[in-house]
Amino acid sequence: MKLAGQVALVTGGSRGIGRATALVFAAEGADFAFCHLDDGTKADETASEIRALGRRAMHRSVDVVDVAASRAFAGEVAAALGPIDILFNNAGMNIRKRFEDYTEADYDRILDVHMKGMFFMAQAVYPAMAARGRGCIVNVASQRGLKGAVNSAPYCAAKAAIIGFTRALACEAAPKGVRVNAVAPGPIVTDLTATMAPEDRQAFIDALPVHRFGRPEEIAATVLLLAGPDGAFYVGATLSPNGGDVMY
Repeated sequence: MKLAGQVALVTGGSRGIGRATALVFAAEGADFAFCHLDDGTKADETASEIRALGRRAMHRSVDVVDVAASRAFAGEVAAALGPIDILFNNAGMNIRKRFEDYTEADYDRILDVHMKGMFFMAQAVYPAMAARGRGCIVNVASQRGLKGAVNSAPYCAAKAAIIGFTRALACEAAPKGVRVNAVAPGPIVTDLTATMAPEDRQAFIDALPVHRFGRPEEIAATVLLLAGPDGAFYVGATLSPNGGDVMY
């Protein structure tokens, strides 16, 4: 198994891409901890599925914007499961509005969840990884950070910032044995895309070369590549499984 004996921490792990990644990692031998935001029922279900694969699992409700809570959770995971080998920074959200309709509160929440939450969760696990001389951090960006989109200006800005953050941290971390990369998914069947207006959703599907949205499991496979031994030569990279929405 590619992740045998390792400990992974995932933000936003109770459903969607986080849940799919949890199950792939557990199947590959990793013990698993994840946080969510007041999603206890789904979190319990995900944890049960991980344990059914023979791995240890734990979860907590943590708002990643709360830096002290994120640090405390990372410390709790390390104490309960052992040193954290992999961080998958997956937590995210969006508020869709016209640019002129966004409030300061909207902007702050979107940027804080994506950038502040990601930055300080990485900071919570990075020193121990660097001290051990090994570790892996995978950040979730988006194809919208590569191409932009209507009614999502703060979200697109945050996702583009994540790509820059990933590259910067990778430069510092690689000499210390810690690899940092990003995955930039295209449209995936998740709760986030379920909030799209039906006509917008269908127009998006029609425009994609593959004529469908992706599955969370398809993104989990990319995360496994970046986190596992097969991704050892990826440093500061952004892989974008997006069904042809962005070609570069």
